[in-house]
Amino acid sequence: MTQRTTRTIAALLLAGGCSTAWACSDRDWRACVGKPWTVGEMETPLGERWWPNKLWGAGDEAGSTNWYTRPEVVQRALAEAKTGKTYRLGRHYSAAMPTFGERKFVLRIPGGPTGGPFGANGTVYNDDYVATEIGQVGTQFDGLGHIGVAINGAADKSQIRYYNGVTQLEIEGSSGLKKNGVEKLHAIVARGILIDVAGAKNVPNLEAGYEITMADVREALARQGLSEFKFLPGDGVFFRTGWGVHWIKDNAKFNGGEPGIGMEVAKWLSDSVQAGVVGSDTWGLENIPAADAGCVFCVHAHLLARHGIVNQENLDLDALAADRAWRFLYMYSPAPIVGATGSMGSPLAIR
Repeated sequence: MTQRTTRTIAALLLAGGCSTAWACSDRDWRACVGKPWTVGEMETPLGERWWPNKLWGAGDEAGSTNWYTRPEVVQRALAEAKTGKTYRLGRHYSAAMPTFGERKFVLRIPGGPTGGPFGANGTVYNDDYVATEIGQVGTQFDGLGHIGVAINGAADKSQIRYYNGVTQLEIEGSSGLKKNGVEKLHAIVARGILIDVAGAKNVPNLEAGYEITMADVREALARQGLSEFKFLPGDGVFFRTGWGVHWIKDNAKFNGGEPGIGMEVAKWLSDSVQAGVVGSDTWGLENIPAADAGCVFCVHAHLLARHGIVNQENLDLDALAADRAWRFLYMYSPAPIVGATGSMGSPLAIR
């Protein structure tokens, strides 16, 4: 990441007008005790240490996707496909789409046709070459090697910790992650639940920085006739904010912040629901800028690093909302690229 990118991201995340000269800061994270992103005693910037994982045990690298090795979870998901109508939730990949920071998406066709003709039948073929961050552009999927927490700063790689306590020394490799790579995850076959917060507010889209609270979640579920719905471990929970209206049409606005969930909802997802996957129609799931300048992608850290709950971003959820398809079968198999931090791809919903 370049210095320019770092400055740009820092300005965006601190844009809430909060002073950085707080006791609770990267210089003294122990003073952050009681902050929404912390849990228990301040052994780390997130509170108590999160390894070994309480659900899946020491050494696990599949996190929340372990739910989809359980037949009852998969059968629960399959039972939602009642009409057979299919929705493609992934957006088109192109150089014109908004990308975070200085990430790029470039596709080239090496010659036309790339090869041939061959044989008396004159067969030719076209190839393509793509240069991009494989898991972090377009409809992007965050794996368990994507987000970590620096306990003693960037210099001490033995205390930069990822899911299940894996350190930077253990994870890093020039040709891919040595641990927590996306190839370790299981295919996702989840019961999906859409929480249409924008629809409940009767607005085209929520505004940048808007934090979705549990009151908003309950309001949306009530509007959808799901007030008494019982979430179960392994469910997929997806939040519609309407932010996708800016996709390609206004990339500067799309990238200039976003509405999303805060730590109240993140803890509900991890502790009460025990979600198998979460997702949204925004580029980062959580509200940016956050009201508290100490919270910098703290929802990501809570879900991915602490709990191993995978995250799908930049989804197109509008067709589901238009059809009032609040419950559905959700399917996605991350591309098993050895050592990757995430995956491109187009998840499906079937109602």
